[in-house]
Amino acid sequence: MIECLQSQACHTYVPSSRALTSRCSLALAAIALIALLSGCAKAKPVHYYQITYPATMVTATHSFDVSIMVRSFMTSHLYREDLIVFGSNAQEMGTYQNERWFEAPTEMLRNSMVRGLRASGRFRSVEALRSDSTGDFILTGHLYDFKEMDTSGVQAQLNFDVELHELKTGKIVWTFAYNHEEPVANKTVAELAAAMDKNVQRAVQAVQAGLEEYFRAHPPS
Repeated sequence: MIECLQSQACHTYVPSSRALTSRCSLALAAIALIALLSGCAKAKPVHYYQITYPATMVTATHSFDVSIMVRSFMTSHLYREDLIVFGSNAQEMGTYQNERWFEAPTEMLRNSMVRGLRASGRFRSVEALRSDSTGDFILTGHLYDFKEMDTSGVQAQLNFDVELHELKTGKIVWTFAYNHEEPVANKTVAELAAAMDKNVQRAVQAVQAGLEEYFRAHPPS
């Protein structure tokens, strides 16, 4: 009997510490892979939104013999990226995780100004400012708000100041302030984008009207 027990004991398998470590490592790797695949399956797609730019076609013969160059507006870092910003008061703001603008708000505002003023046909030329640009005036400003505001109803808020610099004199010859909250039909990001689109087009028309009023009072010499 003693010999039999001893024989069985001699053939009993006891895993080594190295084997146990290897098995634990494989098990942890498998768990990590499952978690990674599960996370990928649940990832939400990112949706992008854009505004509609005015037609590039000139609709009238220019009334003012001036060349205007539009420079990107100064602004917070939030509006230099493609983030869609929201807020419920003047102090606190956040950004949507899976909804983005097609391009940064500063770029959308500048491009809308360029294409809207150019399409009006009221000025000799309107271009985005580049390092090799030449012209008579530079239009620029400061963008303060380009966001969803949820206070008394959801609204698309656009708030900026604009300045017209005369290159010949180096002076600021005209300024304009715009601040408007466009109501959002439904509380969705798509409806916010539609309301912001309408707000931007309204702003471009207001800037155009102000520039025309200035040049009528101060005809280019």
